[in-house]
Amino acid sequence: MAQEMYYATGKRKTSVARVWLRPGNGTMIINKRPAQEYLSREADRILVEEPLKRTDMLDKFSILVNVKGGGISGQAGAIRHGISKALVTFNQDLREPLKKAGFLTRDSRMKERKKYGQPGARARFQYSKR
Repeated sequence: MAQEMYYATGKRKTSVARVWLRPGNGTMIINKRPAQEYLSREADRILVEEPLKRTDMLDKFSILVNVKGGGISGQAGAIRHGISKALVTFNQDLREPLKKAGFLTRDSRMKERKKYGQPGARARFQYSKR
């Protein structure tokens, strides 16, 4: 019998995280490295574990994550989004608490592109009267 796995894709800024949940003991592997090693900042680790703590599933799943794009903080947000969506595929009843906490909402804020003939996205060259 094949072991059940729950898959979801999470996104944040330019980061994309592919997340697999498998019934297990709470280990988390991110890009073939332990989560403690990959996410060096404590704030990022807490951010990633939030949906699991909110639903009391912290030690019930082993998590495998492939994440790319963006920086570490954006990747942590993408992983959180992916874990939340995977938990909903596991159990629809978890949707309401995760939705109330805002974990299922895709944070689409991205850096605005630089415009041609200007120094930045919104910045303009200083006007000179003379």
